[in-house]
Amino acid sequence: MDETSNGCAGFRDYYEILQLSPNADTETVDRVYRILVKRYHPDNQATGNEARFNDVVEAHRVLADLERRAAYDVKYDENRGTVVNVFERVSSGDGFGDDKRLFDGVLSLLYVARRRDPNHGGLGIVQIERLLGCPAEHLEFHLWYLRQKGWIERLDSGLFAITVAGIDRVVESDALLLRRDRLLKPGPDGSGPPDSGPPGPSGARGP
Repeated sequence: MDETSNGCAGFRDYYEILQLSPNADTETVDRVYRILVKRYHPDNQATGNEARFNDVVEAHRVLADLERRAAYDVKYDENRGTVVNVFERVSSGDGFGDDKRLFDGVLSLLYVARRRDPNHGGLGIVQIERLLGCPAEHLEFHLWYLRQKGWIERLDSGLFAITVAGIDRVVESDALLLRRDRLLKPGPDGSGPPDSGPPGPSGARGP
């Protein structure tokens, strides 16, 4: 498998999988790897998760090797350069309008993540912070509110994920803020993502 792709996502954020900063040194990469691989090992009856275990192993395989990591970092920087800042810069971040955009922005990101991986699709706080262009400390209130409403949840992996109620909220309010040409993989003609739009009655992705 290509070291940066995972099907329709197009890019795998190994730093996010290991919950690390891109500046983490090799010792830190190894230390966190040992913690996570033990937590998600399939033999661990309490927290075992084979899919997450495989993700962690793959991420460590790339980031623990200096040559592979250097090649990956080039792709990582390119990917970061394509990420759209969902919100316009504003002089004040205290308005209700800004809060609503953050609520809808978080739901939009988590909606996309869940569409890509219905069983385990989620995002960590570092990735949400980067994609929204909003410091993590400014998101605490919004994540708390969305969890209290039952629109998002915290997975066993520690990632945030949208719930069924959250999907209904996005669909009913037509609140998907992400541009169709960013974050979602374009269709064959480049006009839009093949999996954009709400799920149909059968739960299948749109054409």
